[in-house]
Amino acid sequence: MVPRRRHTGHRAAIVLMLAVAGIAFGAGVRAADGVPLPALVKAIRGAACVEPLPVIRREHMTFLMHQRDDTVHEGIRTTRHSLAGCIDCHAAKDAAGQWVRIDAPGQFCASCHAYVSVKIDCFGCHAAVPAVAFGEGAE
Repeated sequence: MVPRRRHTGHRAAIVLMLAVAGIAFGAGVRAADGVPLPALVKAIRGAACVEPLPVIRREHMTFLMHQRDDTVHEGIRTTRHSLAGCIDCHAAKDAAGQWVRIDAPGQFCASCHAYVSVKIDCFGCHAAVPAVAFGEGAE
């Protein structure tokens, strides 16, 4: 008697689901390893980021936390790595000309954070649109 293989149907279902997922993501930009990359909203201000792109992509949280510590604990206020500065450059407007929260689905912060499954908790306290949305600063 030949032993019966179990779970063959499960394997086929998993392969089918992976194939469908691959087709669904096929239209997007992919990394060298084939993983779909997040779509980033282009910065609306400034000629360049405050750091080289590979550095800011890898270290932005370290910069933001260091800025926070300097501001909150030491009273040192600079703008080089401020969260407000990031928002001023990377927030976008919708078709009606209204500012969209930077943590809204498909927006700058949300795109990458959803891609890496990291929750954004900055905007429980901080504004998620530029200061100009509140009539502060020049547009």
